[in-house]
Amino acid sequence: MEKDVSKILEPEVSYASAQSSSVFSILEFIKKGIKYNQFLKYIQQTPFSISDWSEFLHISERTLHRYQKDKKTFDASHTEKIMEIILVYKKGIEVFGNNKNFDSWLIQNNIALANKMPKEFLTSSTGLKLLMEELHKIEHGILA
Repeated sequence: MEKDVSKILEPEVSYASAQSSSVFSILEFIKKGIKYNQFLKYIQQTPFSISDWSEFLHISERTLHRYQKDKKTFDASHTEKIMEIILVYKKGIEVFGNNKNFDSWLIQNNIALANKMPKEFLTSSTGLKLLMEELHKIEHGILA
């Protein structure tokens, strides 16, 4: 089943607004942090498990479960990382045409990425930038 990309990061921050709106509004969103309930809505739009998100955010699964139980808000650094991952995911669906194709790409070894799975690059900001660059290349027909 394909996911509704338009709902990812809505209404707080959308991919389009990240490109065209004030950087200050995005910074304010990050500074306020994302509540666990919002995070849960976002992660349900992705193929990633809580275990995956734990790895991406460098937070133990136990801590993530505590965030849920206590209805905590993520700090700015974790909110920024969540947002970056969601933006890459949304761009990937845009480039590949649907989530099924992009999800498949994420778990296949990729020559352009040192023969690693793209999913492995979701753990760092540098890796996320590399994935976004790769998605832009694919979008423009540059495949290797």
